[in-house]
Amino acid sequence: MATREESRRQNNQQHELIPLAALISRELKSEKMEKPSVSYGYAEKAKKGEDYYLVKTDCQRVPGNSASTFSVFAIFDGHHGNAAAIYARDNILNHVLAAMPRELGRDEWLHALPRALVAGFVKTDKEFQLKGKTSGTTATFVIVDRWTVTVACVGDSRCVLDVQGGAVSDLSVDHRLEDNEEERQRVIASGGEVGRLSIVGGVEIGPLRCWPGGLCLSRSIGDVDVGEFIVPIPHVKQVKLSSVGGRLIIASDGVWDALSSEMAAKSCRGLPADLAARQVVKETLRTKGLKDDTTCVVVDIIPPENALPLLPPPKKQSKLKALYFWKKLLNYTNKSSKKLSPLIIVEELFEEGSAMLAERLGNGDSSAQSASGFNCAICQVDLAANEGISVHAGSIFSTCSKPWQGPFLCGDCRNKKDAMEGKRPSGLKIM
Repeated sequence: MATREESRRQNNQQHELIPLAALISRELKSEKMEKPSVSYGYAEKAKKGEDYYLVKTDCQRVPGNSASTFSVFAIFDGHHGNAAAIYARDNILNHVLAAMPRELGRDEWLHALPRALVAGFVKTDKEFQLKGKTSGTTATFVIVDRWTVTVACVGDSRCVLDVQGGAVSDLSVDHRLEDNEEERQRVIASGGEVGRLSIVGGVEIGPLRCWPGGLCLSRSIGDVDVGEFIVPIPHVKQVKLSSVGGRLIIASDGVWDALSSEMAAKSCRGLPADLAARQVVKETLRTKGLKDDTTCVVVDIIPPENALPLLPPPKKQSKLKALYFWKKLLNYTNKSSKKLSPLIIVEELFEEGSAMLAERLGNGDSSAQSASGFNCAICQVDLAANEGISVHAGSIFSTCSKPWQGPFLCGDCRNKKDAMEGKRPSGLKIM
């Protein structure tokens, strides 16, 4: 039987600290072996000029460490002006990253990402509403880290995954009142009214809308004039692709009002990402004409062994040459994937769509602490030990049995939470 000293020694060996340089070296080796390449393209056709997109392929979890690189792609479809879409495009990524605990490994970082996305979306909405502008926007925000894809969305801009073999799936949820019974009930329970536009004679026309404001969506960023029951809390889904990769199609509702997810995916198969995005927009216009702003971003996640044997295409190339290059790559990809495995699996790592902050922010942990005390889980402002208000305090939606536990909110963010749950008016005024 082992002595207490021997047990202690064995435990220390199991938890032996690894030097930072060794960790970075290990991640660099892992990157070379398994990190896929990412190719993207975008296309747009404006009707009102309220669609905006974000593409950023050089983000780093650890500043200065190329092995920690990840990519961000997003679509923002504005309404009642473009102010909210522009603000979200320019700020939401920084707000998400500010909500991430520091010094996490890759797996821990991915695990913490859904909660940080919720905080980042709510902070973006809160700060934009303080400007008093009546504009609003959808947001479909996609983070690609190697084989892991994380999608956060409010509104009806959609992200679709197309994998080899023709399997098409939605990674986002449309928050349209017309199509989402659960969201209709939530809006009504929080103090909103849902109905169609009534014209002379009491005839009701058009899609279901939320009143006041007449918005067709149940979730968005902005829309201060509609009511806080239109929440910015995103549906989040995280999946891990197989080693054969896949294609993401991220687009505003100008596309999805004309094409189904399957139609959009089928219309651009066999094309490189840049031509694929143009083809989706072209097919949208052919099907329904230019009825709304139409924007599409296509992202290809390509296995590294499929990209290595071929040189990159020339900088100046015709569409025909680009297509020829992609066909050669596609043929090689098909041959290589057959050698690898006939089975293509997309593993679901996380999915949550609750509109209740107490459920989405979870229970408190030490990562919420800072040198000066605690941080607000939404806006990251420093809190003294006696200032924070638990996100669970007074909430009938919380599953936490200890409402004095974190995460904690500042007073302003607690007021925001109560307003979204219909417990009090937001108090925001339109300028």
